[in-house]
Amino acid sequence: MSTTTLNPVTGSLQPTLDQVITQPFLRRKRLITTILLALLLTCTSIMLIFHAYIAWNLARPNIEPLHSNPMKAVRLPYTDVSFPSQNGKALLNGWFIPAVGSSKTVIFSHGYGGNREELWVPLYTLARELHKKQYNVLMFDYGYVNTNSTRLMTGGVQESKELLGAIDYIKQSTGGSIYIWGFSMGAGTALQTALQQKGDISGMILDSTFLLNSDTLYQNINQIVHLPKYPSLPLVRLFFPLLNGVSLQDVPYTKVTTTSYEMPIFMIHGTNDNKAPHVLVEAMFKHQHNSASKLWILPNAQHELLYRAEPKTYVSRTLDFLSSIEPPAASEHVNAGIPSSL
Repeated sequence: MSTTTLNPVTGSLQPTLDQVITQPFLRRKRLITTILLALLLTCTSIMLIFHAYIAWNLARPNIEPLHSNPMKAVRLPYTDVSFPSQNGKALLNGWFIPAVGSSKTVIFSHGYGGNREELWVPLYTLARELHKKQYNVLMFDYGYVNTNSTRLMTGGVQESKELLGAIDYIKQSTGGSIYIWGFSMGAGTALQTALQQKGDISGMILDSTFLLNSDTLYQNINQIVHLPKYPSLPLVRLFFPLLNGVSLQDVPYTKVTTTSYEMPIFMIHGTNDNKAPHVLVEAMFKHQHNSASKLWILPNAQHELLYRAEPKTYVSRTLDFLSSIEPPAASEHVNAGIPSSL
């Protein structure tokens, strides 16, 4: 059937009634289809950009500037120090607080989003308590804290090399026993560091241990913005290495959580930790075979707020742990060489 007719006056073809009806409909249909495709493309682009933004920001946490120093905060003399990471990719800055006549040192390993003073822990107070017990203290910033650096947060991959650099610095400057006291991701970094060296770490205290993997990543993202696990988690995992140069797969999560470490470890965690579930630490502790290792789960305590939950007990139990694992020779040296009043 013909879709056009011949105009008897002009002799030209003219649309039939069917064409007059259907052509506007087809135009509207094409327009609606175009609009829907544009909306779909826009929404997809926004979703991709949003998840790329999350991945970008994870590696670039906002760090508060230093507010004080050991002398101003707790009247402890200190020295500004700098040292390279073990792989030479970063120069780290920190404070060394000496204890006269002592060769035993505690290195603080701060958490994600913090710096060497991490006020909410609070590190100054713990440094003072350690100083009373004749421990040297090293407080330093991981490389991503330096705003003048291009270093990004890597979930412990590069940070473990920086902690190894701190250990090397203490070995060369004071020698003696070295203990790591880590907080949150700084505790997870300490465990990654312990996988890479033998014998240099005499013991570790791990407060609110956080290890970056897919589950903990999603759990922490979901506290900031409620997103479905899929496709959000796969998209962040996709963008993270593309934008930051390191993959979540580079974090040796399984090895860290299943290794029996040679040195004694004191694991401390709260049941109300919404960033790193306490069941993870309890499972890790089951793999520890050093008889001096300890586990302390604080009821209702939150992430990195364990000291504030029970200040006196926290100090006494952590310092008692350090004292219990000190080599006998080191204890005799301190007792013989340091006046009891200090």
